[in-house]
Parts: sequence; structure tokens; C-alpha cells
Amino acid sequence: MELTAEKATLRLAETFTISRGSEDEAEVVQVAITHDGATGYGEAAPVERYAESAETALEWLEDVELGDDPFALDELDEQLPQGDRAARAAVDAALHDLQGKLTGLPVYRLLGVRPAGPPTSWTIWLGDPDDMARRTEKIANRGFKRLKLKLGGFDGLDVERVNAVRGVTDLPLMCDANEAWTLDEALEIIPQLDVEYVEQPLKAGDEDGPTLKERSPVSIYVDEDCHTLADVAECAERAHGINIKLAKSGGIREAVRMVHAARALGLGVMLGCMVESGLGISAGAQIASLMDHVDLDGNLLLAEDPWPGVAFVDGVQRPSERPGLGVERVGVERP
Repeated sequence: MELTAEKATLRLAETFTISRGSEDEAEVVQVAITHDGATGYGEAAPVERYAESAETALEWLEDVELGDDPFALDELDEQLPQGDRAARAAVDAALHDLQGKLTGLPVYRLLGVRPAGPPTSWTIWLGDPDDMARRTEKIANRGFKRLKLKLGGFDGLDVERVNAVRGVTDLPLMCDANEAWTLDEALEIIPQLDVEYVEQPLKAGDEDGPTLKERSPVSIYVDEDCHTLADVAECAERAHGINIKLAKSGGIREAVRMVHAARALGLGVMLGCMVESGLGISAGAQIASLMDHVDLDGNLLLAEDPWPGVAFVDGVQRPSERPGLGVERVGVERP
């Protein structure tokens, strides 16, 4: 098998803001693996929070050695270098895409799972309360069934943000504080929120996590606390559910393992994403049916998706019925 990789820039339709900062574009790395006349593709969405970048992903990929069997995933996984989970996820996705193209099957069928999961939430990024309400009104007719609000403004206005959005929509709301609150702040704020769950209210590893889980009136999901299968058991002590992202876990195979472990521990599971093109989002959509909640709007945030193929239908991000991941780069003709 031959592997190549290149950096790409994804431009957002609008500035995206969370508690840690803002961005207008995202750099990703797109991987191609060719074997027996077919090419599988995958995308790495590096996570700056974990000291990853497009450059570190490309460096990691230089050390990847692949054999001649794209179906020998256990063996291939053992041969991959340590580190850089986003780059690992790209290789994993490309191998699954390649398998699908060699067999003529979409990846979800190779995995034996249903094609469609729960509706994806749409992210209302962090702003002042009135601004978040206005942006909620702007997407009222786009077909979303759920909304996730980015909180953590460090200004005492997080309750007002949720109330402002609730004033203009009846859709179910979730919120993500991105590690912005202390225990005392969380215990004060959360009971005032009309939301289904709160994502990562405390800093990752905060010793007050178990206390907040016990005292919170709504479910706590963790994101920055949970990366791979090795983290799931500890997360059960501090949360009611986990947010699985392929860019954190290292790909589809690890994500599926995490789902099963979480279920065994009585945890809820959600599937999240980074800012990604349809190539990255399609990899997640293949396993969305295993989840309780889905947050796969990364490609919908873009000014233009260079890898179309994921269908947004009745609020659900549905994988294509075409072989592999079912997406195709704009401007590339089908064979």
C-alpha cells in the first residue's frame, strides 16, 4: 500500500468562537492510501488543545509503514507510531474507505451497523446573549432538530445566553462550557439552564468532577477528559456520558471500542467532531447510529465543503450508499 498526504485549509462561513478562542479557518491533513487500483481517503483534524497541528500530523505520517493487506487492521494498528491521534484517525478512515471501495460496500455495512443515527445538533458559537439568539433565529429554517450552545464567556452571562436562545426556539438545547467553570460556578449555573446535558463544565482532570456528577440536576458529558478507550472507566466516575471524537480517539475502530466500554459502564455516548470537511464527517457518520447524541456539523460550518457526499436529511447526517466513505473531492472525476 502507498500512502500520500497533503495539507488543506478549510474556510468557515463565519468566525467560530468558544471559550478558548476564535477561528476563521482550520488546517487539516488529507491522506490517500492506494492499493490494487483503488484509493481510500481520510482526514486528520489536528486538535491544538493537545499540541497537534497539520505539521505534526505530516511528521507523524512520514513514519507510517503499511503492509500489503488493507484488511489486516489489527496488525496495521500495532505497527503505527505512538502519538498524534488525529493523524492516526486519518489513516484509519482511509483504510476503511479503501476496504469499502475494494468490496463495493459503504463502511457502515462493513461494520454491520445501521446507516442513520440521531439528528445532529447545530452549534451556536459563543457570543453575547442577543447575538446568540439572533444567530439561532437565522438557522430556524435549515432543518436542525437540536442545538448546542457554546458557553464559558467568563463574564457571568452564561445563564442569560441560554435564556436568550430559549426565548427564540423550542428545540432541545445542549451546552458546552469547554472547561470554563469551577465547581462552585457549575453548581450555581447548571440548575438555571434549560438544557438536556452540559458538556465539559470543569477542566479536564478536575478533582471536583465526581462531586459535580453527584450533585448536578442534569447529565454531565465529558469531552476533554475522554480521548481513548483507556479513559472511559475513569470518566464513569465524573460524568454521565462521554463525547467521542475520531480526531481524539484515533479513528473508527477505537471509537467503536469506546462505545461498547461506555455502554458496559452505564454511560451515555455522543459523537462529536472538529471543524472538518465531508471527508472527516463521513467517517463519523458511519458509526453515528451507535450514539445517543450526535454533534456532526463540522462540514456544515464551512463556506464550501470540498468533499461533498454526506446527506443532511431531516436533521440527520446520513452516510452515502456509495462504497467506502462515499464522499468525493470537488473537481475530481469518478472513475
